[in-house]
Amino acid sequence: MALPRSRFLLIFLVHILAHICRSPATSLNSTFLFNRFSPSDLNLSDSATVTRTGALSLTNGHLATNPGIKGHAFYPAILQFKKPPGAKKTKSFSTCFVFEIVSQFPESGGHGFAFVLAPATNFSQATGGSYLGLFNGENNGNPANHVFAVEFDTVQQEKMNDKDGNHVGIDVNGANSSFSKPATYYTEFGKKEKVVLDSQTSIQAWIEYDGQGKQLNVTIAPLSHPLKPNRSLISYSIDLSPVLLEHMYVGFSAGIQKLESKHYILAWRFPMDGNAPELDLSRLPSIPRDRTPLWKSFKLFLFISAALVALLFLIFKVGISYLTKRKRKLTSEKIEGWEMDYPHRLPYKKIYRATKGFKEELGKGGFGSVYKGVLPRSRIEVAVKKVSHCSKQGMREFVAEVSILRRMRHRNLVQLHGWCRRGEDLLLVYEFMQNGSLDSHLFGTKGSRLSWEQRFKILKGIALGLLYLHEEWEQVVVHRDVKASNVLLDGDLNGRLGDFGLARLYDHGTNPKTTHVVGSLGYMAPELSRTSKSTTSSD
Repeated sequence: MALPRSRFLLIFLVHILAHICRSPATSLNSTFLFNRFSPSDLNLSDSATVTRTGALSLTNGHLATNPGIKGHAFYPAILQFKKPPGAKKTKSFSTCFVFEIVSQFPESGGHGFAFVLAPATNFSQATGGSYLGLFNGENNGNPANHVFAVEFDTVQQEKMNDKDGNHVGIDVNGANSSFSKPATYYTEFGKKEKVVLDSQTSIQAWIEYDGQGKQLNVTIAPLSHPLKPNRSLISYSIDLSPVLLEHMYVGFSAGIQKLESKHYILAWRFPMDGNAPELDLSRLPSIPRDRTPLWKSFKLFLFISAALVALLFLIFKVGISYLTKRKRKLTSEKIEGWEMDYPHRLPYKKIYRATKGFKEELGKGGFGSVYKGVLPRSRIEVAVKKVSHCSKQGMREFVAEVSILRRMRHRNLVQLHGWCRRGEDLLLVYEFMQNGSLDSHLFGTKGSRLSWEQRFKILKGIALGLLYLHEEWEQVVVHRDVKASNVLLDGDLNGRLGDFGLARLYDHGTNPKTTHVVGSLGYMAPELSRTSKSTTSSD
């Protein structure tokens, strides 16, 4: 039974509509103009996005979280590049756009971007970096790609036939440039000027293809030079008929791998076989600048690091200078006239080194502290008594001890190796007594170690020392402070009398003069409080 004519027409229209829906959308209008973008204006893929201000960002993201970034933005409708259908000759076209590249490091960007004519918009198998998000290692250079691109590259790679790291190149079916030139423009006076593609300044580009004459012209200029230069950067003879299919998509692609770069398209116009209105440069969108560009952050980091290093170096130098001056001050000595009369004066620096900066303290008393040391050259062990300015022993007692001990030599007297005065500190350098003072053995933890035989030996030694002081030396020396803490014991437990700060001298055969009562309570002779005369008997 024959179908009604109306039903037959309905089925025929459904088939036609289905066929149309399966076919790619072809733009009836092959001319368009964008002074700023909205997401609905373009077919965006991968990392491409439109900023709030209306700028197209091709490489949006960070390599730290997304290694190998690529982005694509195409005009959503496919355009007819050959007419009539089936013809081999490619139509003429031209385009103009404004772009800006912000690199992590100026003049050392993370690859550039490309203006692209392609039969499809799916580049999921492509890689970033030198392949610009359009190709990969396997299909690079394959004639079946039918891709034409003009690259604006910021990295030099010899394998891609790049002239330098700041160039414009012509790519056919691959990222290997058929022809390229360093990025420059000509002023109105014909002077050639360099254009740094990743200088973070807006740059305008013009790409024009003459299908009849098979000639491609590429021109660039900074936005500060708004008029198109009269002379093109690239004038290249090429027949795009074997490359371009009848229907092609037009757009942009970018990809980065090692160094980060941001690629922005601010405005774009594309007329086919005709002229489109000029771009309104006064309406260009701004790119995001709320954060400091990466290269500026790194530059700031380098500046701050250099400043910190310089500051630390300055602090180090000031510190070294301060410590040197302090050390010199510590070891400096101002010698007064009276000191020239007493030999065996040791340099403070020598004593300081011998005691390793007064580190090993042997004991402390009312006069100050005693430190162990070793004289540098002779390697003799010594005990250094450091008398502070606030001690009970003053300058008079110090001079008395130096004047007495420097002239006496006896096996039962502590030998004085030398002395020193630095500022208000008075230093006496004695022979080191391995077993310390007698009171530490009698009243300290060592009390049980001394036998009666040893005690008698010590008493005998002190008696011999007093005999030498009272009768055998050229003058009578009254010690005036004989007590257990002033008796020192050598390695063989021989008693040595020390601390002559309170000693008095007078000639043999004369009587001692009346003086202030001095000495240690509990050790002084009872008659001293009545006579105020220190004699050999009171010792």
